[in-house]
Amino acid sequence: MLSICPYFHVHQPHRIKRYRVFDIGNDSDYFNDESDTDLNNRRILEKVAKKSYLPTNRILKELLDAHPKFRFALSFSGTVLEQFEMYAPEVLQSFQELIATGRVEVLADTYHHSLAFFYSVPEFERQVALHAEKIYELFNVRPRVFRNTELSYTNTLAQWCEAHGYLGILAEGWEPVLGWRSPNYVYQPVGCDTIKVLLKNYRLSDDVAFRFSEQSWAGWPLDADTFASWVHAHHGDGQTINLFMDYETFGEHQWEHSGIFEFLRCLPPALLAHPETTFKTPTETILCYESVGRIDVPHVLTWADTDRDLTAWVGNDIQKDAIARVYALEKEILATEDAALIATWRRLQTSDHFYYMCTKWFNDGDVHAYFSPYESPYDAYIAFMNALSDLEWRVRDTVAVGETRKMKRTQVRESIASHIQRWSRKCCSGVHLAMRWVRKLQVLFK
Repeated sequence: MLSICPYFHVHQPHRIKRYRVFDIGNDSDYFNDESDTDLNNRRILEKVAKKSYLPTNRILKELLDAHPKFRFALSFSGTVLEQFEMYAPEVLQSFQELIATGRVEVLADTYHHSLAFFYSVPEFERQVALHAEKIYELFNVRPRVFRNTELSYTNTLAQWCEAHGYLGILAEGWEPVLGWRSPNYVYQPVGCDTIKVLLKNYRLSDDVAFRFSEQSWAGWPLDADTFASWVHAHHGDGQTINLFMDYETFGEHQWEHSGIFEFLRCLPPALLAHPETTFKTPTETILCYESVGRIDVPHVLTWADTDRDLTAWVGNDIQKDAIARVYALEKEILATEDAALIATWRRLQTSDHFYYMCTKWFNDGDVHAYFSPYESPYDAYIAFMNALSDLEWRVRDTVAVGETRKMKRTQVRESIASHIQRWSRKCCSGVHLAMRWVRKLQVLFK
């Protein structure tokens, strides 16, 4: 039996508007662009909802109703869920209907689609907890399998996931890591005893996600029967074919006129036409198959670019500067205990901001440019650093105001206590009254 494990990631960032240096100290909303450009978050979400989310969800619901063996997994960033709630509740409802079937698994993730694990594990843990709360609130499920931002993975992350009770974790099935081995088997991470890792078959996944409408590709035009034959060729040479990709593949990255929706509609029956082929969610896959060996990933592995590392986000000096500055603010901003400031800081951690600053060339550079709403990586950097500078100013202003208030309260307490002590020495009966006042004032100035 060969299993198919489809997984789709749903994400939209809070894009930063063209925030100018003159806005610092005058404008504290960095994400409220109302232009007709791709910096307008509401405009982009509504466009993608119409082109991708709603039609794809309709097709997937039809497939679930028509084929009892069909199942798949989803992951959501908290930032896209926020925008569904604000701008497109009908999209959120359509996802809820899919998940309510019991055949759509939701994976754990970071709330803010951040790289926090590699910069601050405590902040990473807070975001994972926030994500779990949001997933339970909206879908009434508790994720059992973990997927990190951009499929980023290391041995230490797998060990963290095992220590926190996850059954499995997803990663890229890249040849330099696997060597002669196939991504079509279940493996165990080095340093772990129970958790398993599912590896993306990137060749088959990217045939759909990236090459589907590429007319210079030898496989174009691709139909469901041809793709199913490529999958079926792995019978006897694998446990699971893990097809991992962005949800926006359907209708947004690959437009409707390319035939992507018809391909999606026909694919499950084409795959199930082979009697020894079935579908499984990540949890079902992990529980069904024993691991065939261990994989060792001491350095960060991702699913992005030809390098498959973090250079898509921190490969140049402006990216490194920006991400270092945002995490350097952690201690100060948490000390404010200001929920709005902390939420803004976390939105600035979203990995997309650093992705837009990438200055790579050739094919990787083309991909970055396609996804960026800015005219250049330097425009992205300027907008980000201006917004971050304003946030730093607001944090220090909040801390300064808090310290001033604290100092004034301390001075008032000391002054009142001094007066009461003098008063109590004059009149013994005044001691009891004074102590009552002290207790009242202590409550007042807590």
